[in-house]
Amino acid sequence: MKNKKGFEIPAVPAVLLSIISVQGGAAIAKGIFPVLGAASTSALRIVFSAIILVVFNRPNLKSLSNTQWKAVAWYGLTLGAMNLVFYMAIARIPLALGVALEFIGPLVLAMAGSKRVVDFLWVILAAVGIALIAPWGNNGLDVIGVLLALLAGALWAGYIVLGGRISKIMDGGKAVSIGMIFASAVVLPAAIGNGLLTHFKPHMLLSGFLLALLSSAIPFTLEMSALRRIPAKTFSILMSLEPAVAALSGLVFLHEYLSLNEWIAVALIIIASAGATMKTKNPVPES
Repeated sequence: MKNKKGFEIPAVPAVLLSIISVQGGAAIAKGIFPVLGAASTSALRIVFSAIILVVFNRPNLKSLSNTQWKAVAWYGLTLGAMNLVFYMAIARIPLALGVALEFIGPLVLAMAGSKRVVDFLWVILAAVGIALIAPWGNNGLDVIGVLLALLAGALWAGYIVLGGRISKIMDGGKAVSIGMIFASAVVLPAAIGNGLLTHFKPHMLLSGFLLALLSSAIPFTLEMSALRRIPAKTFSILMSLEPAVAALSGLVFLHEYLSLNEWIAVALIIIASAGATMKTKNPVPES
């Protein structure tokens, strides 16, 4: 993200700020989810985000080339599907398990094509940490929920790849803004079919605005900025901090205490993310 003087948040802090923002949005979503349901909450998040970003960035739709239209369409559709599928997953299985399973997608992406032994070390540490967080011993696990979480992970990996590509041919703010319009086209039909028009109340507007700002508008813009300057695999490992920040947020704001294994998992994920950060090299000079 840049201001008028050309300042841009460095890639690694941009990713970290994105994670913190998402956790703030998650706290708001927790209050909306029981009332609206998975699809409608996802639509509230995406549609409000699209409005905020379009108003703020004012993208010139007429200036896009055919290549840019195709790229931003796939980016937005993937983004919308990822959010919708993940919300549907955590409606069936615990949030911690949903997050852990979703991370399999980015971790597979991080490992793909790696040629350095040290890269495998960070991925393995993060994977072990995520495995420790996940409640694998739950015998009453919903199979459909598990499959949806895995699908969300695959879509997340696709979002990372597409985001990296589109950031090289379009301005980040424009790409995210237009992408959110396409994402809305994915979530709105599902939300309307799920009773959004019936259950939505005017007092939910503020919650929807805050949810969109913290969960989508701010983090997706920060991620787009970061993806332009760091490799997709490094971005994937850095995003492994998400469960760690979620655990700490749960302790501070929700008084959710972790077991020893879960704290070990948090430590492993932080070590893996720190290791990836130390090895990061900017492939694109900062402007």
